[in-house]
Amino acid sequence: MGAPIRTTAGAPRFALGYQLAGHARLITPTRQLLAQNLPRDAYEFHYRRLLNGQGIDRIYTELAGLAARAGADRLVLLCFDRLNKPENWCHRTMFAAWYLENTGEEVPELGALPPTTPPRLF
Repeated sequence: MGAPIRTTAGAPRFALGYQLAGHARLITPTRQLLAQNLPRDAYEFHYRRLLNGQGIDRIYTELAGLAARAGADRLVLLCFDRLNKPENWCHRTMFAAWYLENTGEEVPELGALPPTTPPRLF
């Protein structure tokens, strides 16, 4: 799918079945933001301020550099939150919306993609 890139303030608290290819620090929420335990709308306001402060050019440069170092043409941005319930949310989806607004490029949520039909043998 692409090079797995961490976007979290800390390392995952469980063993991964793969090795991370890097850390996208510019889109990682700060520990101070996380510690506030804000409702979604307030969290998104502050997270977007963080992204705007970093700027799309710096963020794009960081992501392109991570892809180049990993030898990948795609990145998979990871935060390790489960989004299988409608009330769950994370900064990944907020980043995806912000990135689309600033670049016109969609960042799909892989878990949200419809299942593909298995290949036919005959």
